[in-house]
Amino acid sequence: MSVFRRTALAAVLTVAAAALSTAVAPPAPAVASLPTAAVALGDSFISGEGAGAYSPVVDVNGLSQGFPGWTAPNSNAYFCHRSPNASLFQANLPGIQDRFNLACSGGQPYDIGNASVNRTKGRSVASQLDQLRTVGQTHDIDLVLVGLGSNNSSFTFGSVAEKCANRFIADAWTGWWEFWAYLGGPVEQKPCSDADLATAAQLSAATAETTAAVRQILTTLDQIDADGQHRIVFQDYTNPLPFDLASNYWEEDGRQDDRDKFRDLGAERYAAGCPIHRASLRPGHNFSAGLGTLVSSVRTTLASQFPAADLVYLNVQRAFDGARLCEQPTSPSGSLATPIRLQDGATGTFVTSLAGKDKIAIQRIANTCVSYFQTCQESWHPNVAGHQVLGRCLAGASSTTARAVACVRSGDGTISVG
Repeated sequence: MSVFRRTALAAVLTVAAAALSTAVAPPAPAVASLPTAAVALGDSFISGEGAGAYSPVVDVNGLSQGFPGWTAPNSNAYFCHRSPNASLFQANLPGIQDRFNLACSGGQPYDIGNASVNRTKGRSVASQLDQLRTVGQTHDIDLVLVGLGSNNSSFTFGSVAEKCANRFIADAWTGWWEFWAYLGGPVEQKPCSDADLATAAQLSAATAETTAAVRQILTTLDQIDADGQHRIVFQDYTNPLPFDLASNYWEEDGRQDDRDKFRDLGAERYAAGCPIHRASLRPGHNFSAGLGTLVSSVRTTLASQFPAADLVYLNVQRAFDGARLCEQPTSPSGSLATPIRLQDGATGTFVTSLAGKDKIAIQRIANTCVSYFQTCQESWHPNVAGHQVLGRCLAGASSTTARAVACVRSGDGTISVG
């Protein structure tokens, strides 16, 4: 046999053997599917602020931070206040195996792509996108709850609440001629106006800032999600206070809140959880509505930029109807939000009554919140029952075919999403 024929035969046999090997070899094992996950990103209304039982939080250095004490710096990662009672964990989410709360109380758009510790008053945690990427390494992310916009470089929910409550308390205990120097300087005593909370220009800037941050979230999810299928729910904000107070909180000892000094009325509203001028309530709801417009606008803009994305706007502005602080005569009992509660020094003991306090004591108590914000940061956030309601709102948004839904509480406490 010639060398050529031997070589040709060998080549044929080699090809045949390779074909046979391919035909009879067992199929490669399928890649195991990852467990499904729901993830929460954003700020305090998502992290579970007000719902208690806060979990340790891993800081930017990889250390798990449990409760560090009331006098610790407010930048401590623990004060992200991630609660196992947050709405993410309360929601009925069929098909979701694991849940990850990456939100942080006080979170701002900056914190999505950057370590929060790198900005003023930020907490010592890694960027929320870095935390999200870690989840994506081990899980198939199917649902993302985003609550972002109430804190930004123009205004924050905490500063708004502090401003309006402090004005009321200062007005209740001091005369118009007395401008007591709190740590932040003299406190005004007039009700808050729309411009005191957020101007149109500030809301516009906050919308642009939030849109840019959420665009980063969508881009990152497209890069890391195992199957590329995920729903993003954009939740807005519910106001903890009503449009007007129950009538029993209007007047005490013959004095309303448009008089000079009204200590008994001030103490009564504080005990009920709503130290606020009645005239400040409407601007507060205008502020909440503005935040709703902000969140809705973010969803609309990004839906046009990511036409294949599954984006749902969840309006929760009426989720607490009938159960807001001081909406019923028994407040704070039955309310869905935490009352304002201060401490007299960073003691861990909340002051539940201001009755009989003089203005020096009031000044000292108010300054504790300024010096140690963690002592009062739960104030005016959803409580455990409130997060249960928001969990039902999320469950509805997770399964809807609509692109925008409203979660509404009826007079009998029924929650509807549609």
